Amino acid sequence: MEAARGASTHTLRAYRGDLELFVQSLPRADITELDAISLEDCRSWVWGMSTKGDSASSIARRVSAVKSLFHWLHARGDTPTDIAVRLAAPKKPQHLPRVVSKSVMSDLLDNLTTLAATGDPIATRDLALWELMYASALRVSEVVGITESDFDWADRTVRVMGKGSKERIVPFGTPARDALIAYRDRARPALPVSADTTTFFVGARGKKLTTRTVYQLVSEIIGDIPGQGPKGPHTLRHSAATHLLDGGADLRSVQEILGHASVGTTQIYTHVSSERLKAAYKTAHPRA
Repeated sequence: MEAARGASTHTLRAYRGDLELFVQSLPRADITELDAISLEDCRSWVWGMSTKGDSASSIARRVSAVKSLFHWLHARGDTPTDIAVRLAAPKKPQHLPRVVSKSVMSDLLDNLTTLAATGDPIATRDLALWELMYASALRVSEVVGITESDFDWADRTVRVMGKGSKERIVPFGTPARDALIAYRDRARPALPVSADTTTFFVGARGKKLTTRTVYQLVSEIIGDIPGQGPKGPHTLRHSAATHLLDGGADLRSVQEILGHASVGTTQIYTHVSSERLKAAYKTAHPRA
């Protein structure tokens, strides 16, 4: 996966853990040889996870790892058949992503702007982070890896490395540019940046900003906002995509901005928009 697909270290770690869980289930079936594994053994493993209460999304990912493994083993000639080709995972329930409304997002950014106006370097950095993540709908792993050379200030675009080591150019607006330049010119030089730190965003100690720090920052700020779903940085990405579609952007353009390999992945945001439309209709129309 690393060599052929350019999978990230996070993805590799997740799949390795999934396969280790599968291997740990085999001794209970008295299996010690690769050829002895059957489809029923795989199905028993899936059934065991379901009865234990593991989430459908976790089971689906683990099943995907095992299916990929046996497909690879059969292609190499290590197994006579691809035993997992008919292995299925429980259907994942459809959960709409958490979305912050435009007005609430505006209030949050106004509050961050007020804090940044005090001149505090971390507050200035936080505003730049929020503005960029919301403006460009970036993944947290993408934003922490950005360097200053990735920005084109004149065109207001940033180059990011997405999933599968796929590079894309994403636009951002004037408010984000102003916040980013304020951080670049005033806040970042005020932090103890290490000589070997090349990333644009840094922590209080001058090291590369971690995804965990960004997650804590976002979740603390939006934690009290009503709504279902995760409260981390992906909320900004979900909100940006939904607001783009609400504003009339076409699905293909949003797909390019998000860096989705398939437009099918992007289509969930059309469901979010339609749900908001139906809610508004029921609230406002006298014959709803």
